Amino acid sequence: MEVRRLRMPLLRLAYATQFLIAIMAIFVLWSQVGGQSHLDLMPWYLKLALGGGAAYATVKATMAAVAQERPWSGPTLKWLGILVALLVGCGLSAYYYHLYGETDDADDGDSQTSSWVVPWKAPRLDGGVVRTIGFRS
Repeated sequence: MEVRRLRMPLLRLAYATQFLIAIMAIFVLWSQVGGQSHLDLMPWYLKLALGGGAAYATVKATMAAVAQERPWSGPTLKWLGILVALLVGCGLSAYYYHLYGETDDADDGDSQTSSWVVPWKAPRLDGGVVRTIGFRS
C-alpha cells in the first residue's frame, strides 16, 4: 500500500513533465515542417486545439501503455491513432495556410528598378540635334 501511495505522485509528475515536453516538441516540429510563417497565420485556437490535443494524446498513449500488462494493447493503439490523426490535422492546416494565407508583399515598393530609355534628342544651340541614350530610375 505504501509503495502505491509513493508511486502515484511520481507518475503524475512524470506525465505532467511528458506533457510539457510533448507541447514543446510538437510546436517545434510543426514550425520546422510546416513553416513558421504559416504557423503565424493560423488563429490561436486552432494551434491550441491541434497542438494541445496531440500532446494530450501522447500522454494518454503512455498512460495506456503503462496501465496494461502488454504495452501495445487496444487503448494504446487507440490513442496512437488519435495522435496520428491530430498530427495529420496539423499538417493539413499548415498546407491550407500555405495555399490560402495572406502574404506580406509590401516589400515591392522598396526596390529600385531601372528602365531603358528610348533615344532622346536634345536641341543644340546652333540648331543641330545631339542624340543621347540614358537610364531613368
